[in-house]
Amino acid sequence: MRWDALFADMELQVEAMDADARAAEVAELTRAERSAVHLTDRLRAGLAGPVEVVVRTGARVTGEMVDVAASWLLLQDGAREHLVPTAALVTVRGAPLGVAPGQGSPLRRLGLGHALRALARDRCVVRLETLGGPVVGRLDAVGADHVDVGLVDVADHRPSGVRDTVLLSAVGVVSRL
Repeated sequence: MRWDALFADMELQVEAMDADARAAEVAELTRAERSAVHLTDRLRAGLAGPVEVVVRTGARVTGEMVDVAASWLLLQDGAREHLVPTAALVTVRGAPLGVAPGQGSPLRRLGLGHALRALARDRCVVRLETLGGPVVGRLDAVGADHVDVGLVDVADHRPSGVRDTVLLSAVGVVSRL
């Protein structure tokens, strides 16, 4: 009987070691899979949810996520819309832990330039939060790495006759006014 007890004990020890090894392997596979997840995939999982983002200009924007693409996200804060380049993000509060599948919609495959060209076409007045400070005006032209902004008077939105060229790498948030 002692032999039976000894073998049973050894068998339990082997099973425990196998369970520990499987648990470690699952944990490693989970870490490896998580390392392939992009922030935009997580943000898409939280569409219609509230988030607060801070961008490299220091601007803080709170709103409901309306859409998320690889290079931008669109937040709605009441009547205001904010286009945020993902490259400008510093922190996101309220990002979901889940992950959404691929980008699906053709709109989501369009880059930041496409979204800015849509704003230029609408001729709406926007406020760009940039590393150099705010720029208020209408987007006249959107290049590969820059945007031309026809400046307007902040009070009445009348054209000032002055145009600034802003590097896209300096833009933190584009808010429709």
